[in-house]
Amino acid sequence: MWSDKTGDSEIIGVSFRGTSPFNAKDWSSDVDLSWYELPGIGKVHAGFLKALGLQKEQGWPKDIQQDKQKPYAYYVIRQKLKERLENNPDAKFLVTGHSLGAALSIVFPAILAHHNETELLSKLEGVYTFGQPRVGDHKFGEFMKDVLVTHGLRYHRFVYCNDLVPRVPFDDSDVYFKHFGDCHYYNSFYEGQVLPEEPNKNYFSMFALIPMFINAVWELLRSFIMYYHNGPEYYETYTCRGCRLIGLLIAGLPAHGPTDYVNLTRLGSPELFMTSFVN
Repeated sequence: MWSDKTGDSEIIGVSFRGTSPFNAKDWSSDVDLSWYELPGIGKVHAGFLKALGLQKEQGWPKDIQQDKQKPYAYYVIRQKLKERLENNPDAKFLVTGHSLGAALSIVFPAILAHHNETELLSKLEGVYTFGQPRVGDHKFGEFMKDVLVTHGLRYHRFVYCNDLVPRVPFDDSDVYFKHFGDCHYYNSFYEGQVLPEEPNKNYFSMFALIPMFINAVWELLRSFIMYYHNGPEYYETYTCRGCRLIGLLIAGLPAHGPTDYVNLTRLGSPELFMTSFVN
């Protein structure tokens, strides 16, 4: 959590981190594709719910007795937000995250709505996700659309190029996971457009293999020239370039890294990106 304050105006940021490469619990959350049905809300990815604070035997009670040795993210963050907002009634907060953190970012306000935390939701300025996987079914999407409209919330889902993660779990029929809301899609030149869904939404397509491979070659070459074209702050390490080599085998995997998502906020179409924050 962070805060930016100017006079009485204050914006509080809640940022959920993505999957740590060497954290087994994070990976178990990602690959747990089981459902958990929230009454009146819909079916949600159980791994994401568990990561946020789902109770094994109680589901989602509004309040729990916190274990000091193992506090649950949802309850801790909710309490801290209430304390900060009590100190400054004029403050607002936003929620953001990348990858696993992006999934938690959109589930968090869903659980606030589930608990009728209307006062907190009235202070939520918006949700901004980067590389977000699908988190729930069609019913969950309709529930969240209603929450967004009711509370006047912004929801902007940013997707970079061939990133694999926003295209999973797969959306093959009405019973599978679904995205909702517009997609702010950026290609490998960081040119953006607003689309109903990212192109090649389920990733695996024979027609997309060759274009994705060519794009992976371009991204690798780009990693060597951005330093000269855009400045030293865009220098990519050998580790990052090594990850881009993997893209020659699994196109779209390196595109999920934070590097390109940071770059699209700095080099992307400014009118499209700024529209996300002023509309």
